[in-house]
Amino acid sequence: MESIQIRPFCAADAPWLVEQHGKFYARDEGFDDSFGTLVEQILEDFVAEHDPARERGWIAERAGQRLGSIFCVALDERTAKLRLFLLVPEARGRGLGQQMLDTCTDFARGVGFTEMRLWTHESHRAACALYRRNGWQLLDSKPVHSFGVDLVEQSWKFRL
Repeated sequence: MESIQIRPFCAADAPWLVEQHGKFYARDEGFDDSFGTLVEQILEDFVAEHDPARERGWIAERAGQRLGSIFCVALDERTAKLRLFLLVPEARGRGLGQQMLDTCTDFARGVGFTEMRLWTHESHRAACALYRRNGWQLLDSKPVHSFGVDLVEQSWKFRL
């Protein structure tokens, strides 16, 4: 079995990311098409406007097959936002999520951010457990209706 590499995101990865987010969130969460549209817009903005010195995306890959993604974007001078953290089901439960989270937080720390934030949903139990194990703090949790379903939206923060 070939080893997994975590490589920089490139614009050619965007269609795959939109497809994967749309597919898995529709299947697992019942999300409608508006979620894929949101992911597509996030990626278009990132490709067009990101600051490569302070913002980055990564793709986990094995033998040319993409397994997941994670992004670090600036909210302000001292705060970064973790975005588009995804692992395909066959890559979950093997420590890759931890590697990707470490890659993202190490980068953010290295370019001078002092805090990270993220937005997720309570139903992402494995991801929330990963954040908690790594010292992230839950800031807010509230019921919402988004992407065609009722959800509990969460905001988290992490001191770098």
